[in-house]
Amino acid sequence: MSTSDHADFGVLNDPFGDPSDPGNRPARLAVGVIGTGRVGPALGAALQLAGHRVVAASGVSTASRRRAEALLPGVRLVSPPQVMAAADLVLLTVPDDALAELAAGLAATGAVRPGQIVVHTSGAHGVAVLEPATRAGALPLALHPAMTFTGTSVDLDRLAGCPFGVTAPEELRPVAEALVVEMGGEPSWIPEEVRPLYHTALAHGANHLVTLVAQALELLRTAGVAEPGQMLGPLLGAALDNALRSGDTALTGPVARGDTGTVTRHLDRLRAASPDIEQAYRAMARATAQRAVRNGSLKEEAAAALLDVLNEETH
Repeated sequence: MSTSDHADFGVLNDPFGDPSDPGNRPARLAVGVIGTGRVGPALGAALQLAGHRVVAASGVSTASRRRAEALLPGVRLVSPPQVMAAADLVLLTVPDDALAELAAGLAATGAVRPGQIVVHTSGAHGVAVLEPATRAGALPLALHPAMTFTGTSVDLDRLAGCPFGVTAPEELRPVAEALVVEMGGEPSWIPEEVRPLYHTALAHGANHLVTLVAQALELLRTAGVAEPGQMLGPLLGAALDNALRSGDTALTGPVARGDTGTVTRHLDRLRAASPDIEQAYRAMARATAQRAVRNGSLKEEAAAALLDVLNEETH
């Protein structure tokens, strides 16, 4: 099947129906991966398991090349233009800030062919960033897996049921949905204009959660707890579950109760143990107090006393 045949890949003539129905699966595609960090090889492997064929990949660092060899064994590693030349569907799995330059460079060098499906996996961007490739005739999709990746085979299991933030032109929505479902994911449609806010929410939740947990582990080790992960795991698991179910009404602890004395003692200990964590604690406690006031679980008078303590200048 020629690349030009894929210009009609579900765009106008075949909406696929239900993409979870094997009878509605898209044609098998030659897949290329540009950027073999943690995400690209996993998605390429997932597409391969769905029956597509990964024919070429591009990676620069030693680590990225090793990931490609582990998850995409036998796939040749070549330059980005060579990946474009070999593939019907190309995954651009590079850092957010590199994506615009990559798309523009590939289009400027004539590497993009009409009817070629060009997918990026950046959460921060919609399809506008692919405009140079779109002008060259590419079919643009933004498919962002809302998942943290390790760069190992574990990622394939995590893709099962993984939400994908999807942005695509209206006529390409069936294509986007079909590809996400084939990778094991669940598509969630994100309008182009709110894509940055969508990504901000995910980064704030996931990335800052890692920092918060790492800080708590550090403090428990300092307090002499031999297995801090075992102590935190059940508590944090329950807190996360409660927060996802109930939002702000799941708040517990000294800030939500207005226990100014306890918070003051926390700050005293943190000042001695870790000034950096003290500042993070102050910021999170202020945000917690404000949300607790808004949901009615903390009286404004109690919040005012708390905020006086939390806003005190430290030296």
